Amino acid sequence: MVILLFSSKSLAQEGIPVYFDYLTDNYYLIHPSMAGAGDGGKIRLTARKQWFGVDDAPALQTLSANMRLAERSGIGMIAFNDKNGYHSQSGGKITYAHHINLGSGNLLNQLSFGMSAGFIQSRLDESEFLATGIYDPNIHGGLGNASYFNVDFGVSYHIGEVFTHLTVKNALGSERNLYTAAEFDNLRRYLVSLGLVIDGNEWQYEPSVMFQLSEFTKEKSIDVNAKVYRDVSFGKIFGGLSYRRSFDGAQYIDNGEVKSQKLNLVSPIIGINYKNFLFAYTYTNQGGDMRYDNGGFHQITLGFDFLQSGRRWDCYCPAVNY
Repeated sequence: MVILLFSSKSLAQEGIPVYFDYLTDNYYLIHPSMAGAGDGGKIRLTARKQWFGVDDAPALQTLSANMRLAERSGIGMIAFNDKNGYHSQSGGKITYAHHINLGSGNLLNQLSFGMSAGFIQSRLDESEFLATGIYDPNIHGGLGNASYFNVDFGVSYHIGEVFTHLTVKNALGSERNLYTAAEFDNLRRYLVSLGLVIDGNEWQYEPSVMFQLSEFTKEKSIDVNAKVYRDVSFGKIFGGLSYRRSFDGAQYIDNGEVKSQKLNLVSPIIGINYKNFLFAYTYTNQGGDMRYDNGGFHQITLGFDFLQSGRRWDCYCPAVNY
């Protein structure tokens, strides 16, 4: 017999959930300072589905586009739709970024600042909650809506093959009142990324890490990533592996014994750049004994690079050399 113990911490994320989209050449999706970081523009469409065959399983779709504007500016936009059981959210963001080249010639030494402003609508469908016949004064049995405005701030620094990012998501307070009349409004989340690219002649290797912290719940996790690239006649092929580990766990009782488990996710990635087009597939599998379903997460990313002038930095830095 297995009994889960209730935890006051929620894993739900307001705004775009932080999955592994950024590893498919899509750092702008989580770091606003990456809007227009390279020469030209990018469009990325992602579709993520969890637990095929399970009704109302989590699903996420995002559409993002960003481009360089003049010498030092970048702009971008993001639209998304996220559904998880009876809860869903959708919204959009617009971004401005400013890039300062601290180097000379084609040597990459770039400091970037970015801000995204977004409008998000959260919905809670309670239409089926009253079917049990149990009265609860907090359930009205209809469709609840809450809309709010928020902003993200970020800074990025690239020097040669080394890169780092710092982003504060949902920096402002937001009055949603979707679940309770006195819902706490601190949704701030901090993301820190660090990595480098190692040129091995035929193959290039990119180790990186990303740490994230939710301010109110104090939830912390880290992604440890490894990617490889190879240039081919028609473009580029790449693959990788990501491992996410939470610092926080939940306790449960299994046959009278109290056990604990921390979230851990393993995600292999494969992709291809064919001329100006990108296709990538990501599969995520959750480890541990306590899982809702044995199925994993499937994600497809489609991309298109445009307005490429041909200028390239003198480094192997895929995030800014398109």
